[in-house]
Amino acid sequence: MNKIACLVFILLFPVWGYASDLIHPLDFNGTESEKSKVIAQIKANVKRTYTEIGMGDPLTLRMMEKEELASFKNLTKVKDRRLLDSVIRQYCDIGMCNYNTILMMYNEQSRASKEELSW
Repeated sequence: MNKIACLVFILLFPVWGYASDLIHPLDFNGTESEKSKVIAQIKANVKRTYTEIGMGDPLTLRMMEKEELASFKNLTKVKDRRLLDSVIRQYCDIGMCNYNTILMMYNEQSRASKEELSW
């Protein structure tokens, strides 16, 4: 149920224009400089997105920043770069370019690629 609520929330409130400054999780080396860039990027994009829809209060911003950072950290551990690149392209092209959406859809795509239709 929590995944469904998250998906609905993400689909209703996409991050527009995020792709141009997206830091690719699999290119991340973990240096302090990169960590600072990721945090700055997440904070700026979350603030812009949620302020635009009237939800720029500190509680909402911190909550969504934490979700984005947790998703980014999980994305640094994925194994299938080809699939991740495809998901990034697909969802960034339609304006849903945030780490939370990318992680969720990567996981769904990965799961679907292992399934077979059966009776």
